[in-house]
Amino acid sequence: MKGENCAVELVRFNELEEKIKNIIEEFSVLKRKNQELEESLRNRDVEQEELKNAIKVLHEERDAVRIKIDSLLAMLQNIHP
Repeated sequence: MKGENCAVELVRFNELEEKIKNIIEEFSVLKRKNQELEESLRNRDVEQEELKNAIKVLHEERDAVRIKIDSLLAMLQNIHP
């Protein structure tokens, strides 16, 4: 009987060991995936900041063009009262 109990306990111990190994493997995979996602997020943050800056420059250029056009229109109005 003791031999059977010992064998059953050894089998259960081996099953537990396998489950722990699987959990550790899953953890490693998830940790790696998390690192990849964090890197991707950092890249997107950088890209978003670059796009914001590009939009700001385009707005400034648009405003400058608008001022020039208004100035030219005012000059044209002065020519033909």
